[in-house]
Amino acid sequence: MKRLVLLLVALVAATVLYAQVSVPDYTVGAGSWSLSGGRLYQVDENAKLAKVNIQIPQEGPMVYEFNARYEAGGEDGHGGFGLHVFADKVINSPSWGCGQSYLLWLNYDENPLDPNIPSGLSAQIYRSYTNSYMELVSSVDLNEYVEDVYEEDLDYPVPFKILVDGTTGEIRVYDPRDPNLEDYFYYTLRRQDTPLKGNWVALRTNGVNLSFAPGLN
Repeated sequence: MKRLVLLLVALVAATVLYAQVSVPDYTVGAGSWSLSGGRLYQVDENAKLAKVNIQIPQEGPMVYEFNARYEAGGEDGHGGFGLHVFADKVINSPSWGCGQSYLLWLNYDENPLDPNIPSGLSAQIYRSYTNSYMELVSSVDLNEYVEDVYEEDLDYPVPFKILVDGTTGEIRVYDPRDPNLEDYFYYTLRRQDTPLKGNWVALRTNGVNLSFAPGLN
């Protein structure tokens, strides 16, 4: 199971955290979060709606960079993490959605309840309308990448670079397996949903312990 849990970190198709030289100020919305050695840890593997809210004005093209590391959890066959981008507002309590925003999500679920989500490793994009209502926009099966990952890699943070253009709706997620971070996954949001503008991002986890830090290293 740990080999597959690593894919939640190593093969994300759409998950972001804003690039800064230090972890930006945040407020805890749910779960158990702590800051140590320049890394932000979510340490409650049972938390299903864990999140932190970070105030960041977003408009036009935005480049996000961060690194993520698996810490514990996930042995129950279910876990995920992701981030709401271009959110207009947030609440400091558990919630399914996050105001008007898009959730970029990486998921491992051996028995998904939604027939549109494949079992095993997958990635989703959700459009959030309110704190309690979201709709699935896209879902991608990532199980073909399972053989590329090894358990000994679990101790190492994995770099991510993502471009989200709020004007055009273009999303580029650069492949973390590429040492030059030049190859990328591509997706375009519906034209009627752009332009995007927001003041918040909300980083969240579901049933797994991960740590995050700004920058690629």
